[in-house]
Amino acid sequence: MAVAGIILFARSIKLTTKFTSALDIPVEFIEKNVKLRGRLRHITEKGLEVEHIPISLPFMSSLQRKWQSNGLLLVRLAGVELTPSGMVWLQEELKPSQMMWFQLLGRDNLVLDCLVSINKSRFFSICLNEEVLKQGLGKTTRIEGLHHGSQLYWKLHKRFLRAELTAVKKNKGIWKESSNLEKIRDQISSNKFVQMLKQFADWLRSHI
Repeated sequence: MAVAGIILFARSIKLTTKFTSALDIPVEFIEKNVKLRGRLRHITEKGLEVEHIPISLPFMSSLQRKWQSNGLLLVRLAGVELTPSGMVWLQEELKPSQMMWFQLLGRDNLVLDCLVSINKSRFFSICLNEEVLKQGLGKTTRIEGLHHGSQLYWKLHKRFLRAELTAVKKNKGIWKESSNLEKIRDQISSNKFVQMLKQFADWLRSHI
């Protein structure tokens, strides 16, 4: 019982610890895909800079404030290749000091690949990874950190692909641009003058 008590105490200490660097997060947190909460500080090309807010225990709150140090975690939307328009959307969508939850999926040096969610109301939240894809502001990519054959990997990958398909069907974001390019190509190919040039080029090739 004494050993079990020590283990539980050690875990509670970890949960109440403020992480100021990705390297400070225990390996078991990454492996178990622990969900942490934090406050948004900056949006950069590399990801979201988030201040981790640990669990607060009443009897330890004063000690927590004393021990906590400064530092931000760099959080990346896992499984998403964000476009420049996607970054603009995040800047417009997210409020200053926005509270968010980020589920740990992988770690690449100082970068955390996460499933990020925010509350839109008391009873409604959205996953930013999926929402970016639904808006056509990014493309689905490999989910770094998760084993390619794991159940969680394919569960999330299917969710992301469905979100991306929604944008494709509605011609949103980058898919709208692709649709417009296809229309232009169709118009050019159907142009009579272009068809005459093609016929002339074919005739030249056959007589050289």
